Amino acid sequence: MSDNQSSGVLLEERPGPEHVQPPEFETLDRVLTGIITVGPILALILVAWQLWNGLLHPSDVIVFAILYVLTGLGVTIGLHRLLTHRSFKTYPAIRGIFAVLGSAAIEGPVISWVSDHRKHHAFSDRAGDPHSPHVDHGSGLRGALRGLGHAHLGWLFIHTERGSRERYAPDLLADPVVSFVDRTFFVWALGGLAAAFALGGLIGGTWRAAFTGLLWGGAVRMLVLHHVTYSINSLCHFFGRRDYVTGDHSRNLAWLAPLSFGEAWHNNHHAFPTSASHGQGWRQFDASALVIRTLERVGLCWDVVRVSDERRTSKRYIPV
Repeated sequence: MSDNQSSGVLLEERPGPEHVQPPEFETLDRVLTGIITVGPILALILVAWQLWNGLLHPSDVIVFAILYVLTGLGVTIGLHRLLTHRSFKTYPAIRGIFAVLGSAAIEGPVISWVSDHRKHHAFSDRAGDPHSPHVDHGSGLRGALRGLGHAHLGWLFIHTERGSRERYAPDLLADPVVSFVDRTFFVWALGGLAAAFALGGLIGGTWRAAFTGLLWGGAVRMLVLHHVTYSINSLCHFFGRRDYVTGDHSRNLAWLAPLSFGEAWHNNHHAFPTSASHGQGWRQFDASALVIRTLERVGLCWDVVRVSDERRTSKRYIPV
């Protein structure tokens, strides 16, 4: 069984309409995406004023760090390695917690996120890939910039290549825990913002700290995490090192790996999609893999997918 098949997708030459999710509320989706995109950027005005006036408090940084880590791991471990690629197994409650944390990152409902990503692997950097920077964007510098813009952000406003939920995530549609979290996405999205407000008040001890906690743990956290995630789609298919021939343009981008909890070892991931660890060796730090290993040691997850040294060396390396 190939890596793409074991990820729950079937590799085909060109996708037909059955691969695409029909847009149900396309205009509303674009408006909400615009708000989520522009809102955190506008919040930088408040951040600049706060920093200029020396009003940044340790509680703001603490709230940002807590929610960045929790929601970031919700995306990398929950939405990506667990639900998309089934890199390990766990209890329904743990699966639900990771799905909730990933939803609180506000990157879309969990099953839609998974469907898009599975389709990305099925047609990586070919026609049908929802967010390739290399398909149908022209040539030269202008084409490269258009492609990077599409892969980073533009694809979120386009619905012509979104992955069909019924085709790419039937297992999750049938999962009562994940389907419940998917249906109640807005509860968890707003809950993450409420958590930022509450943590700011609890740690800072004032109403002002609660509101600045919402600013840093809500808007700033969303801005940073979103663009780190988007950079995996754009930068990690354009810049960096390629250790494996994968049939696409995926690359490892070392400087982005710590911010992305190991996701930026992207060429490794495309070479071995179901592996629970994207980093290979101590020089490729992978925080998400460390968390999964810890969960395994305490008995909260099992059947963790690992890639043997023999399998790695059997893959053809690109000369450097």
